[in-house]
Amino acid sequence: MSDFYDALETREPGLREATLLAALPSQIAHAQNATPAFAEILRGLDAAQITSRAALARLPVTRKSELYTLQKKHLQAQAFAGLSAIQFGASMPRVFASPGPIYEPEGRARDYWRMARAIYAAGFRTGELIHNCFSYHFVPAGSMMETGAHAVGCTVFAGGTGQTEQQVHAIAQLRPAGYIGTPSFLKIILEKAAEIGVPLPSMRKAMFGGEAFPPSLRDWYLERGVDGYQCYATADLGLIAYETSARQGLVLGEGVILEIVRPGTGDPVPEGEVGEVVVTTLNPDYPLIRFATGDLSAILPGTCPSGRSNTRINGWLGRADQTTKIRGMFVHPEQIADVAKRFPGILRARLVVSGEMANDAMQLQVEVHGATEGLQDKIVQALREVTKLRGDVSLRSPGSLPNDGKVIEDARSYQ
Repeated sequence: MSDFYDALETREPGLREATLLAALPSQIAHAQNATPAFAEILRGLDAAQITSRAALARLPVTRKSELYTLQKKHLQAQAFAGLSAIQFGASMPRVFASPGPIYEPEGRARDYWRMARAIYAAGFRTGELIHNCFSYHFVPAGSMMETGAHAVGCTVFAGGTGQTEQQVHAIAQLRPAGYIGTPSFLKIILEKAAEIGVPLPSMRKAMFGGEAFPPSLRDWYLERGVDGYQCYATADLGLIAYETSARQGLVLGEGVILEIVRPGTGDPVPEGEVGEVVVTTLNPDYPLIRFATGDLSAILPGTCPSGRSNTRINGWLGRADQTTKIRGMFVHPEQIADVAKRFPGILRARLVVSGEMANDAMQLQVEVHGATEGLQDKIVQALREVTKLRGDVSLRSPGSLPNDGKVIEDARSYQ
């Protein structure tokens, strides 16, 4: 039996890149023609010219954080803020809601959310039963995993959330090959099984999502005979990346074009630098172009030791939305990016907020290459113009700021 879901996973990287970029112009044109939102966002754009990553990087970013406002504004006239290419009816069997609420469509395509690849990499195979403990209520997580499991050829027990003791007995009686859900809930289930003396010998593998899965928790499961893997997916995009047996980062799913950009901008960062995850999906039903997830990650060098040839990322490293209230004023990462762009010599910028509450101090730390006379004073003035707040500026040497994706660091004492 193959270690790979299909031949796409082991494609020569150059072929994959060429295939993705060849599909990009038609997907952009489709988004312009089929969705009112992208008709406006990309107005006047010649999609045929977007044939490289550099060209893609010049397009505007649509942020997940904007979806609630957009949907609330347009919901009466345009479902999904005009971002969906399909409408209610046969082409859209289900609609889901994420916290906000933000509404998401589900199309009819087999494995619509493209989760099968991650489920297969976690060890599940055709003919097995999977105990699915993601929610089937409101949010798409349950359906995301179920449709992926069906694509692998598995049967699914729709466990959902809660009712821990009933979950234990269902697992004991049906003997599924493994579990899909959050890592914390499976821990609760296993602890309940131990408490009431019900053995669960079939529970030997798991695919986790929705929460952090640190090595300490992975080892906890291994001690109990459960081999767990994680995936990274969102309700808007479906699968973005997944863990393999190599356990060295997460391999990108097929059919997505991923960029890592500097938070507050749409500017790609060098390989290895932490930034915000931005994804362009080739899904024709919900054709999101340069969709900023709000999550931080970084691209890892090289390819996966498992033999999969796609790019790897360093998992979830935090949130990119670092908006901070300083002296009663909100300061956004976009504002810090605006200051930095005014001076070509600035390589990176980081605003550090310190002091105690009601006595805030802020310092803009900037990496500069070849500082000119008077540059520091000019940056101080620009910082005040953009944020309407006074702050100090510290000039730093290239490479001296931490590589953690932070544009605004809140170092205040809240005690």
